[in-house]
Amino acid sequence: MGILKAGRNVFLTGSAGTGKTYLLNQYIAYLKERGVKPAIVAPTGIAASHLGGITIHSFFGIGIIETVSDEYLKQLYYRRFLHNRFKKLQTLIIDEVSMVSPGLFISMDKILRTFKHSSKPFGGIQLILSGDFFQLPPISSNGESERFAWQTDLWEKSNLKVCYLEEKFRQDDPILINILDEIRANNVSEKSINIFHTCYRKKLSEKFQATRLYTHNLDVNRINENELNKLPSSPKIFQSRNKGSRKNIEKIFNSSLVQEKLKLKKGAAVIFIKNNFEKGYINGTLGQLVNFTKENLPVVETFSGRRIVVEPENWLMEDDQENIKASVKQIPLRLAWALTVHKSQGMTLDAAEIDLSKTFEVGQGYVALSRIKSIDGLYLMGLNETALQVDERVLVFDKKMQEFSALNASKWQSFSQEEIEIMQKEFILSIGGTINKKEIEKHKKEIINEKKKRKEFFSQNKTQPSKNYGTLNITKNLLAKKKNIAEIADIRGLSEGTIIGHIQKMIKLGLDVEKDHLKPKEKILKAVAQAISEIKKRNNPDDFLESGQIRLRAIFEKLNQEVSYNDIHLALLFLKS
Repeated sequence: MGILKAGRNVFLTGSAGTGKTYLLNQYIAYLKERGVKPAIVAPTGIAASHLGGITIHSFFGIGIIETVSDEYLKQLYYRRFLHNRFKKLQTLIIDEVSMVSPGLFISMDKILRTFKHSSKPFGGIQLILSGDFFQLPPISSNGESERFAWQTDLWEKSNLKVCYLEEKFRQDDPILINILDEIRANNVSEKSINIFHTCYRKKLSEKFQATRLYTHNLDVNRINENELNKLPSSPKIFQSRNKGSRKNIEKIFNSSLVQEKLKLKKGAAVIFIKNNFEKGYINGTLGQLVNFTKENLPVVETFSGRRIVVEPENWLMEDDQENIKASVKQIPLRLAWALTVHKSQGMTLDAAEIDLSKTFEVGQGYVALSRIKSIDGLYLMGLNETALQVDERVLVFDKKMQEFSALNASKWQSFSQEEIEIMQKEFILSIGGTINKKEIEKHKKEIINEKKKRKEFFSQNKTQPSKNYGTLNITKNLLAKKKNIAEIADIRGLSEGTIIGHIQKMIKLGLDVEKDHLKPKEKILKAVAQAISEIKKRNNPDDFLESGQIRLRAIFEKLNQEVSYNDIHLALLFLKS
């Protein structure tokens, strides 16, 4: 923690359950208490949700692209909202770095150096990488010699201080801990194999609610279909609307989780497969389908207690000039009684039904088995040799990381406490934070109070969703104090999109909202008004929601992605009033 506070670039690693996420959350809280908001990203939506972050592709504005070309970088550079985002960026945390491809790793560096006008790696900001390379690697193309981010020259140039965590917190079962350590050493004993045999199709205690993990989508789909058929009601069928050549449409289906034909029922376990910050979900948000609207749109209650009416989303394929080559429009959901091992990475489960008989990727077995807290919670359906193997290259790399970590720890211990404190204070001040004790205490109280209010609101909202306006009033009071959207979001620990949603709801309810200080520049208001006028004239059905309202994405694209979604939202508030 001391090394992080001193502003060093860090690679935080260690086996599953050693507290990497906990330590990062501690550091994130430390920065926020000092008035610094770090950016938190991960390669998948589920991984990003563990730290309250977003996907790498969404944060960097690169769609489904892995490797950013010079031509595409020029296109990105004209997007004003990215300039605003990266201008404030001082600390970047990349979680689950094992799933980041070399191309994506280099692309992030390339983008930040360009926007930060710096030749330093990642534009000179503090870079924190977290992950375990024994976990699942990035999806590989045949013949790729470099598979991992650490195989790039950029990794070494980033001057990362290695912190290798060893104490395990997820598992308190010595038997399971020993098995996982043996897999990491590529040396699973006969004793461990025998323990696995005792877990074959054993009866789990009734206190466990087992999550089903499988290596192949085919098995996951079969189980989800069977569970869906058990529900009594008739299914609703959602057929995707596709545009473009079949070849390009297939590429969209192959590169995403969207389905051409989606079958849903009330009571179904579901997972969101796209980010929509306006609506309050990300790729990986889990929930249950609780109803359908009059328009037959699914209503999903997430595990946090929030209810969301799910409208169709667009998946696009664009060329380097941002021309749309193909599009797929579909409800952004999939069934989720069973998940692939890949989707489970980063989860902690009391119990799991796991089938590793068809394991095709080294590391899959380790990921699946390290999700559970104890061997008592393992219901094993099958196991093959690949399931207990790890990549030889990772073995060599991991040994080096342990050595580097020991050297870093020894060097760090050579500094006096006074020297460390000076380094930490200098770093916080250099990134615009505060070291004033009164200001820190004020930030702490604000964070604690908002957490309490959110907890109270959600506990009441589960039973009285239509009558409770507590969270709106909190936002309303902050607006009365002339706080801007970013400040309110930071104080409340919510996204800026959620705060804008509060304002929209209050206006709809006829409440008197103090919002004049939020009014965008006249230039933005005129641009949005012009875009709306042109979209209405061309009358393309894809530009409109089922309700007839213009999609924000249509306005965003009409403005060449130069105006952020939040600014468009605010402009609409003033154009309507």
